[in-house]
Amino acid sequence: MVIERGMVCWAEPHGSGPGSRFPVVVVQADPFNRSRIPTVLAVPLSANLRLAQAPGNVRVAGSVSGLPRDSVANVAQVVTLERRHLRPTPARIDGELVEAIGGGLRLVLGL
Repeated sequence: MVIERGMVCWAEPHGSGPGSRFPVVVVQADPFNRSRIPTVLAVPLSANLRLAQAPGNVRVAGSVSGLPRDSVANVAQVVTLERRHLRPTPARIDGELVEAIGGGLRLVLGL
């Protein structure tokens, strides 16, 4: 499975993490996505639109994410997921939105 930065996927966690699937946007750089590393860095997409008020978070329209409603990329909740637990959707977040999410990550990480 080819994973690319900006892809919207369903995360189906196993083990000690949360039990139900949730939408994420891949934020890991493509050279790492093309490598043999078995994990991927992603940011959860939340339906809680109040999270858009938090510094660095980015609102994403449902028409862009492919989700049934608008959501918020919650940059403070970066997750590391095994590739085998990702289910890609046809949706992809490109351009200014993926750059805004990257800016939010830099803010949260103090980079």
